[in-house]
Amino acid sequence: MSKPVGIVTGAGSGIGLAVATHLVSKGYRVVIAELNPTTGAQAASSLGSSDDALFVQTDVASYSSQARLFKQAYEWGGNRLDFCHANAGIDDRQMLYDVEDKEEEELDADGLVKPLNTKSMQVNLEAVIQGLWLFKHYVRRSKAAGGGKGKFVATASAAGLYVMTTNPQYTASKYGVVGFTRAAGPVLVNEGITVNCICPGFIPTNLCPPEILKVWPEEHMTPLSTALKAMDAFLDDDTMSGQTVELSQDKIYFREMVDWVNESQKWIGTESLSIWEEAYAKVPEKAGY
Repeated sequence: MSKPVGIVTGAGSGIGLAVATHLVSKGYRVVIAELNPTTGAQAASSLGSSDDALFVQTDVASYSSQARLFKQAYEWGGNRLDFCHANAGIDDRQMLYDVEDKEEEELDADGLVKPLNTKSMQVNLEAVIQGLWLFKHYVRRSKAAGGGKGKFVATASAAGLYVMTTNPQYTASKYGVVGFTRAAGPVLVNEGITVNCICPGFIPTNLCPPEILKVWPEEHMTPLSTALKAMDAFLDDDTMSGQTVELSQDKIYFREMVDWVNESQKWIGTESLSIWEEAYAKVPEKAGY
């Protein structure tokens, strides 16, 4: 039987590289997906032979780039895909709170205000959604090569449980990942695809500005080994799905959704699902925009 195959995005350093290295140690073949060609190639080289690791330069904000990544990974793996860690992430590329509006820079040729740069939403949230869409497609086609079941993990953030006022888009995107995980996980597990996410506290990675690292107290840092504890929990359980795991210092915490405020909201959130499913089944195509 062929080795299981995994994809890790943003794997040139930090959490992604640590997870990729961990997967190889567990007998996986791993595709390093990274935008930076230098760190990506170095990461793949550090994992051993070309049979165990492949670097594919990828911009997860581009659907076509990500689609090519999944196709290449599946074919390189012998028509098999078993694991995906949608880990790539960035902070806000433009600040919502900009205090000075320079008209010549803020307005387009028609005098309309230019849109805010939402690249962080594309990378942190939309790429996760499209990543699961692609992953599901190839897992379903992996049975002949010994696969057919899959584990999908997304990197959210502690900012997806609390708030990070300095980066509101980042916060919104990470809340989105948590909600997406909790919604999709309980459904896809029925066909053998688990969906979970991690919410790291402060892990010193390349995403963090050097000025922050210089002054951040060591006692409030979370080591990369804590992320690997969460990965092992996911890898060791084929039924765990829809879980949000917070990483803080050396511990992992399984975080539950907020309690239903009353019985009416609980009924809407649980018992009414069959009504929605029946209604959607009667609509062949939803109206597009």
